Amino acid sequence: MVKISEFQMKDVVNVADGKKLGNIGDIDININTGKIEAVIIGGAGKVLGFFGRDADIVIPWKNIIKIGEDVILVRYQEAAELKFIEDEA
Repeated sequence: MVKISEFQMKDVVNVADGKKLGNIGDIDININTGKIEAVIIGGAGKVLGFFGRDADIVIPWKNIIKIGEDVILVRYQEAAELKFIEDEA
């Protein structure tokens, strides 16, 4: 069992490229089933937060590979990468 506060302290790392995506800021829960549908990583602020922030990263629960002591490993591809792959096909 993991508390939400402990869950939010873990670094989220993309296994595709090893990059740290950030920390979980929110969780999307299906009210009907009570299951977690996705985790949401808040977008980083731009220039001290004056010029908005990056878009949130939504990771579907099925893309979480492993929850470790300090790290959550996920499989994530940015929309721009997906478009690039589709254009090549």
